[in-house]
Amino acid sequence: MPNEVLLRLEAVSKRFPGGVVGLDAMDLEVAPGEFLSLLGPSGCGKTTSLRVTAGFETPTSGRIFLDGRDITALRPFDRPVNTVFQDYALFPHMNVAENVGFGLSLRKVPAAAQRKQVATALDMVGLGEKISARVAELSGGQRQRVALARAIVCKPRILLLDEPLSALDAHLREHMQMELKRLQSSLGMTFVMVTHDQTEALSISNRIVVMNKGRIEQVASPALLYDRPATKFVAGFIGTMNLLEARLVGRDGATLRYMSGDLPLELSADQNEVSADGRAHTIGVRPEDLVATPSAGLATVPAKIESVVFHGRTLRMHAQLISGAPVIIDASRQAAETAFDIGDIVHVRQRPGANSVVLKA
Repeated sequence: MPNEVLLRLEAVSKRFPGGVVGLDAMDLEVAPGEFLSLLGPSGCGKTTSLRVTAGFETPTSGRIFLDGRDITALRPFDRPVNTVFQDYALFPHMNVAENVGFGLSLRKVPAAAQRKQVATALDMVGLGEKISARVAELSGGQRQRVALARAIVCKPRILLLDEPLSALDAHLREHMQMELKRLQSSLGMTFVMVTHDQTEALSISNRIVVMNKGRIEQVASPALLYDRPATKFVAGFIGTMNLLEARLVGRDGATLRYMSGDLPLELSADQNEVSADGRAHTIGVRPEDLVATPSAGLATVPAKIESVVFHGRTLRMHAQLISGAPVIIDASRQAAETAFDIGDIVHVRQRPGANSVVLKA
C-alpha cells in the first residue's frame, strides 16, 4: 500500500438484518493529515462507514487497512482510532480533567504524565481554566471541546467525528467549525467527519465524500464538487443547481453548444465528455450563472417570476421558462430589487464563462 494512504476501505459492505444495505462495496482511501468529510442524506451510509472504521460494526464483507495493517477483525479498543460522538458521551459524575484523562487511565499512564497530557490537551482546545470544572457547569460548546480534548489526548492515528456540531446553535456551530479546522491543522492529525450539512463540509474539509444509498457518488475537493459535480445527485445535494434537459446542436473549437428549449447554453469541451448521439443530456447550471434582464436581448428567452427570496446581497428568483422548465436565478440585490417582482416577465440567458456541466444519471 502506498505510504500516502493512511486508511483504506476495500470493497467494504454492510448488510443489516432484514436485508437493509448500509454500505455497498465501498472503496475509499484517506491520506495522512487530511480533513475528510462524509456527506449525504440520512441513511446514505456515512455513519455506518465511521462505525466500521472504529470497529463498532463488523463489515459483512471487505477489509479495512490502517497504516497498511489489516484491522478488520480488531476490537475497537485495539485500534489507534478515537471517536467524538454526536452527544459528546461525557461522564457527568467526573470533572473535566477526569473525563479527558479517562482513556489515559485505562492505558495505565502514570498519574504525573496523565496530569501533564490532560492539561496540554485542554490548552489546545482553549479550556485550560476549566480543568477542575464539572460537566454540568459547561456550555454546549465547552462540552464539545472537552470531548475533543478527550479524543486527542491519546494521540490516535485517526480522529472520527460523528456529526459533532449538530447540537450547537448556528453562531456557535460556525465558530466551532473554524476551531475544528484550526485544531486539525495544528495537530497535523487525520480527521474523518460525518455530516449532513453541506455548508459545514464545504467550509472545513480538504476533500468530501458524497454518499447515496450506501455508495460513493463522488470524492473531490470542495471547489471541484461545487464547480464540477459528477452526477445529478451530487449537483442537487451540493449547493443549488438548475437541471436543464438539453440537446447538443454543435461544437465550435473548445465550446459545446446546447439548446434547452429556446435557451442556448455553452459548455467547455475540455471539461465535458459527451457524444453526438442526439440524446438529451442533463446540464447543470448554477443560479449565479443565469442572468435575468427586463428586456429581450441576444440569446435570451422569456420567463415568468414566481417568487423572489431575500438572500442578503442577492435576491433568488424562482421563475418558469417559456418551455415550462423551472429555473432559479441569483441576481445582485441592488440591480434586482427594484426591477423584478412576482409575475413579471424577465429575459434569461446564460452568463458568459459559466461553469455549466453535463451530469451523469
